[in-house]
Amino acid sequence: MTSPVSATAGAGRDGVVAARHLARWLALAATPTFAIMAVLTAVIGGPADMLCAAGRGSVLGGMVPMYLLMSAFHSAAWLRLIAERRGGRG
Repeated sequence: MTSPVSATAGAGRDGVVAARHLARWLALAATPTFAIMAVLTAVIGGPADMLCAAGRGSVLGGMVPMYLLMSAFHSAAWLRLIAERRGGRG
């Protein structure tokens, strides 16, 4: 009978590859998700957005600018994907 440690030792490399693949797709999902959240918050709005912006007077106050900034900060995965695709053509 094999121990659980020895049984999963061979599958470790496959697990790492799968985890990297999943992490890449999750990184690509972040930017459009935050962009959609920004649009929905701007269109639907609501009292929660007013609470976040109340009394600050800042241009970056509120949920919509926060979602847009989060979308911009997470866009590195998309920029990397575009660069890889363009580099592969030339």
